[in-house]
Amino acid sequence: MAKLLIAGYGFLGRALERKFEEAGWQVTKLNRSGDEGAIACDVSSAEELASLPEGYDLVIHCAASGGGGEPAYRKVYLQGARCLIERYPETRLIFTSSTSVYPQEDHSLVTELSAANPSSSGAKVLRETEQSVINAGGLVARLSGLYGPNRCHVLKNLLSGDARIDGAGERIMNYVHRDDVANAMLMLAELDVFPSGEIYNITAEPVSQRDCYAMLAEHFAMPMPAQQHQEVKRKRGNSSKRVSNTKLKSLGWQPEYDDFLSLSLACQGCQ
Repeated sequence: MAKLLIAGYGFLGRALERKFEEAGWQVTKLNRSGDEGAIACDVSSAEELASLPEGYDLVIHCAASGGGGEPAYRKVYLQGARCLIERYPETRLIFTSSTSVYPQEDHSLVTELSAANPSSSGAKVLRETEQSVINAGGLVARLSGLYGPNRCHVLKNLLSGDARIDGAGERIMNYVHRDDVANAMLMLAELDVFPSGEIYNITAEPVSQRDCYAMLAEHFAMPMPAQQHQEVKRKRGNSSKRVSNTKLKSLGWQPEYDDFLSLSLACQGCQ
């Protein structure tokens, strides 16, 4: 039986656990609190990782920074990845990065070969972590905005009346359901040859902010949000690009929630 170690068990980790166990994998999970049946362990601590057993076939580093800015990013993502590589140098590793590493602002299509030179400090740390993982023979999964059960702030803001459209609403939104991410991870893990050193975007089809709200407003019979013209600052930068998932789809992956309406309904449990 293949063995998976989830380093950073939380929102995404729950879906990973379910999908991999359904596929016959034995799953061990880590988080700092030790709740939900996980082993209490700080992945950025070499000493704590040293107490864990050997014998894993795959490690997925999906720990979250939980805020805290650049120092937290460096500790959780970069130091965490380096500690995991040092502890399990022969084990396949997947690092869950973010499409925020693409800084493009011109609504252009970006692929894994596009420039990824972000300006925000957090995204810069992610790029540094990606390089460490690739140098060690690992795989990088760049996730777009992650949605799932009770996590769909766009729909929540619309239904509460708090939603606002940035300018003309041209900014491109990239998103993915956590179950589709888990399916992608399982597919990559079970390839005949593990794609060491590769980068894959994991995302559904992009949509402009205006088109997204128009789709939701029509379905829920709600008015369109008002426009706001002041600049909105986001934690990982104000980029606007259409992230391509063609490379991952070429391996056979297909997201179940490929448009924002189906994704938002699944997240909220709406019919």
